[in-house]
Amino acid sequence: MTSQYRRQFLASTAQAGIGAAMLGSGALVGSLAAEESGHRRPVAPLGKAEHCIMLWLPGGAAQIDTFDPKRKSKDGRKDPGSAYDSIPTAIPNVQVSEHLARTAAQLDKAILLRTLQHDVIDEHAAATNRMHTGRPVSGTIEYPSIGSVIAHLKGPGGEAVPRYVLMGYPTPSRGPGFLGADAGYLYLTKTDDGPSSLTPPGRVTARSYDRRRRLLDQVRAEADHRSRPLRGEYDTLVSQGFRLSGPEFMNVFRLEKEPGELRNAYGDEFGQRCLLARRLVQSGVRFVEVTSNLNFVNGTGWDTHQDGQEKQHLLIQSLDAALATLLDDLQRNRLLDKTLVVVCSEFGRPGGFDNGGGRNHHSRAFTAVLAGGGLRSGQVIGETNELAEEPVSRSISIPDFHATIYHALGIDHTNELYAESRPIPLTDGGHPIEELFG
Repeated sequence: MTSQYRRQFLASTAQAGIGAAMLGSGALVGSLAAEESGHRRPVAPLGKAEHCIMLWLPGGAAQIDTFDPKRKSKDGRKDPGSAYDSIPTAIPNVQVSEHLARTAAQLDKAILLRTLQHDVIDEHAAATNRMHTGRPVSGTIEYPSIGSVIAHLKGPGGEAVPRYVLMGYPTPSRGPGFLGADAGYLYLTKTDDGPSSLTPPGRVTARSYDRRRRLLDQVRAEADHRSRPLRGEYDTLVSQGFRLSGPEFMNVFRLEKEPGELRNAYGDEFGQRCLLARRLVQSGVRFVEVTSNLNFVNGTGWDTHQDGQEKQHLLIQSLDAALATLLDDLQRNRLLDKTLVVVCSEFGRPGGFDNGGGRNHHSRAFTAVLAGGGLRSGQVIGETNELAEEPVSRSISIPDFHATIYHALGIDHTNELYAESRPIPLTDGGHPIEELFG
């Protein structure tokens, strides 16, 4: 069957009224899309990772200044090129920015995906949504984030822990969408004493707290929830809140229990949140997102227009300390093979500079990092041109990126979710990167 005939067939069946059913299942369309793009379904078995930590670099981290360096700019912020010198890594013949020295030594535990691409350039929110949901914004359906999908499909990692924890920006792009509140996140603003909403007020004694809980259980037992589904869902969340406010989960936030040398190695506030992320997955949390640079130490964050470029090295150094220590810490605690670490941003930056000496937005080629998770590490997938702006080989779509993450976590990327009775393919035609498995 030729490509043209397949397209005509799909068009004709849609007009006849049966195309909608075929599109809903996603099976035929997904297989045809895979055949058209040159991909084939991976033969490798599903991965065995149990947890995922996503390090989010908001604003658009410059791949040419971090994980895909090219020739150095001759005059700083006018001549196109990398802003910094490059250094070798634990992967032979692969280099990264000089400000990633500690991570460079750990890249044998990681994979660089250097040719991610999508079509969103001007809008940070839309690009963030694309990276988190794997799909364009829809006017008819709110798609779930990758964290919510993993929480929903992997299920609880323990009775007294949440499935999904967010240390960043609580936006709809990071939410459960049509999966509902049960697949939502627990939002943290601090790392030292847990979520304030789960901490009993100081005037409430442990005895009073237990008495209130027993009273609530009695009221709920006597209530008829069969005709009150919303109240039933609320009560489920209340029960979870009581479990999470217990000592088992709240002890996760006792970072002072960790050796001082380790805490210092993690570095600044971002690093401390990464340390907490390790403790969270160690307790059973399935997905943790940690946002970099909430305090905008360089003035602009990773959105390095104009003067933000001048102090970008502060962000890269912060990432370096946190990521390198996290990988080493996970390995020391025998969690690295069980935990997939993802480093990504909404898009990248071009090799040239804007009129103010910074870099604009760029989404035709940018880099993400995968580490641990039982993957075949020490690889680079995809190659870019002399300014890291265009793929030279192996373009990676965002659906492929999502499918790869799901596959590493033992989730079949061909699965479907349901928005009420409507089947929704898990990815938008994505396929895992085969070289990372088996």
